[in-house]
Amino acid sequence: MGKFVIYRKNSGYDFHLKAANGETIGTSEIYTKKDACVDGIESVIRCAEAAKIEDQTVRGYLAQKNPKFEIYQEQKGGYCFRLLEKSGQMILESQAYTAKASCRNGIRSVRVNAPSAEVEMDEIQ
Repeated sequence: MGKFVIYRKNSGYDFHLKAANGETIGTSEIYTKKDACVDGIESVIRCAEAAKIEDQTVRGYLAQKNPKFEIYQEQKGGYCFRLLEKSGQMILESQAYTAKASCRNGIRSVRVNAPSAEVEMDEIQ
């Protein structure tokens, strides 16, 4: 079972969604308040299952309505995804993957792990 870990930092709070093996699947933005960070977690849980995938690495890709996962390619060539909530705000972003198939597996992992993930608090990073 996955888990959300909230980290308190000097600049605020963020969270990481981690798979059962401890690998980080995605991270959030920095929130100024812990309550807003918890709201971000709830948004990931609410949006992950229903979100369509918009693969922006394909020429002429079909734009999807929010909530959605966007697959994009970073400048160094890696494949990343981000989860956008209904308002269009980014609520979770992945690391860079060398292969698009691995990026898609990351999206599957969000869908599997987020709905039943526990929430933990960690110390300052």
